[in-house]
Amino acid sequence: MTLDPDVERLLKEVAHQTRQSFKQVLNDAVRNGLQAATSNPKRKPFAVKARPMGLRAGIDPTRLAELADDLEAEAFQASTRRLQGKKK
Repeated sequence: MTLDPDVERLLKEVAHQTRQSFKQVLNDAVRNGLQAATSNPKRKPFAVKARPMGLRAGIDPTRLAELADDLEAEAFQASTRRLQGKKK
């Protein structure tokens, strides 16, 4: 097994601080990590709370991309008309 240098350094620091062998610290770390990964703590399910979007009447939220496209096209046409007016 090959450890990344940062992991090896952390394990050596813990071994030095706790005065345990490197092997013991490594086994404890792997054991604790695997237990945490396999345990199923009872968590409250994530839920999204719906909130009103505050859209004006007549705006369909499922067609917002179309609305954005229409507004972008109108802005492009207006800027094109302004540029054409300056060329004359």
